[in-house]
Amino acid sequence: MRKIILIIALVLVSNTLFAQSVFDKFDNQDDITTIIVNKKMFTMLSKVDAKDKQSQQYINLIKKLDNLKVFVTANDKKSDDMKAVADKYIKTAGLEELMRINDKGKTVKIYVKSGATDSQVKELLMFIEGSGKEESVLMSLTGNFNLDELSALTDKMDLPGGAELKKASKK
Repeated sequence: MRKIILIIALVLVSNTLFAQSVFDKFDNQDDITTIIVNKKMFTMLSKVDAKDKQSQQYINLIKKLDNLKVFVTANDKKSDDMKAVADKYIKTAGLEELMRINDKGKTVKIYVKSGATDSQVKELLMFIEGSGKEESVLMSLTGNFNLDELSALTDKMDLPGGAELKKASKK
């Protein structure tokens, strides 16, 4: 009986530990702006009555999302730390590069973990490496969604890196 209780306790503790993201270390840090939207908020937003086709696309997408985390900084040291954590995560999480853009000193990399089909995405990770006065952006989006649907989300939520995601969804 004691073994069963111990096993259940270990499973519960491990689930709690794995529920946290490797990117949570950037939350509540000085010089890093954080945007975190959880499943509960997406569920609440999906209950809004759509007035037009674009709003309906937005609602259809948010029903499929689980978690959104965006971290933005202009601090070079914090940016380097975000890049190192993202690079390590990309290797361990089995993400594949979707696209890379170098434009005016700014490097944008977008990675995905595919879902059941080629068009479905379970996870999207984007890192925009700013240079000079440009901000660096780390964004993680999880759920089960289609990449083409993301343009509606970026338009409605005015997310950092939205223009880059639109380029990716068109390719």
